[in-house]
Amino acid sequence: MSNYNASKADTKWADGLRGIASLLVVTAHICRSLAPFLLAPAMSDKLPPTLFQLPFLRCLVMGRASVAAFAMLAGYVNALKPIKQTRAGNIDAALSGIAKSAFRRTGRFVFPAMAATVISWLLCQFGVFRLARSVDSLWIRDTSPHPSASFAAAFIDLFENLLTTWTDGKNEYDRIQWTLTFLLKGSMLVYLTLFATAYVTPRYRMVIYSLLFSFYWSSGDALIGTNVYAGLLMAEISLDPGIQQYVVRRQILFSIGSSLAMILGLYFMSYPEEHQEWARWSRNLSGLGNHIFPRGAEFPRYFPGMGVNILVFGVLFNTTAKRLLSHPYVCWLGKMSFAIYLLHAPLIRSLLTWMLFGASKIPVSPGKDKDGRDIFPGWIPLSSRWVVIVAIPVFYVMTYRIAHIWAVHVDPMCGRITNWFEEELFTAKDQKSEKPLLLA
Repeated sequence: MSNYNASKADTKWADGLRGIASLLVVTAHICRSLAPFLLAPAMSDKLPPTLFQLPFLRCLVMGRASVAAFAMLAGYVNALKPIKQTRAGNIDAALSGIAKSAFRRTGRFVFPAMAATVISWLLCQFGVFRLARSVDSLWIRDTSPHPSASFAAAFIDLFENLLTTWTDGKNEYDRIQWTLTFLLKGSMLVYLTLFATAYVTPRYRMVIYSLLFSFYWSSGDALIGTNVYAGLLMAEISLDPGIQQYVVRRQILFSIGSSLAMILGLYFMSYPEEHQEWARWSRNLSGLGNHIFPRGAEFPRYFPGMGVNILVFGVLFNTTAKRLLSHPYVCWLGKMSFAIYLLHAPLIRSLLTWMLFGASKIPVSPGKDKDGRDIFPGWIPLSSRWVVIVAIPVFYVMTYRIAHIWAVHVDPMCGRITNWFEEELFTAKDQKSEKPLLLA
């Protein structure tokens, strides 16, 4: 195994990890649509678990850890350059870069999200989600909006949802965008903290990050705050020469320790969202949570977040894991991550729904009730299991193909709009355009 070199601050592995996280978000929402029983650790308190209800394997069908990973990687990737500059004494350059990056980050979040909302709004108004509102899938039905009452009302609804996405996380046309406002706030926390600690020595910056992590841990913010400051602390550690030399001298020890950390992180990430009492392992984790989490903590948020923190720190010190995550194919997933996140839910409600339910026989009302009204005939069922087996792989291929088109055409357009605003608002004309970091 090659020596760990923190000075390189290679972020390819972070792109790869982000790509896997976005892929797991898609898988999680498909499982919520078709197999919601996987959210529990077993079929019931008296029945054994299925394969993907077991620890570790259930990480493949759960999405909450992915949001924590996005936040932590945001803290890590966005902090690397400013921290490197402050450590080199280029504080003025660091402060200038922080100001511009904060502005740039907002545009790179808001404009693509607006474009995705407009597309979902158009699909809704033209009735594409009509079938989705009648299928035998609670998640698909609940996330499929109705068309507006009139032409004027449609534009009013669009404007309201474009606004409320960022004011309170509500977007009826794409409900999963509720995370974007938190991730954007997390990015602003990163820049604010870097700005406030630019003149602080590296050792005390790590102390400050640790204290802020503890504050958000105690205050119940396991979604963004703890993960962002874990990422900041990781960035500082990865650039610290003393820690780097310590790791190189104890390479075998850190290789073993980081591997164990990744296993432990995956175990914590396996914590089920519901019915934790149905399995011994999840009951044991609940008992642990009662001792280490603040009172009233949401365990299904805290355990995945803590697991991601431990997992990513393990990856940071494990050369093999970083090499695997830096594979070109995995990094390509990272480049598609933001596009996948924005597009997969509308595609599930339209493309996948038509593939899975479009050929099903529509249930007929069995008659009328005592008041003369038609008895509800039931929801439209899946066409067949064979259709599911064929349709889901096809859906993944088509989704990533559409995301690639988005990344090639829409993302650069949003970047140009952001750069235009930046050139108009900032006095410096010679700045270089920052590479979009997707959900970093």
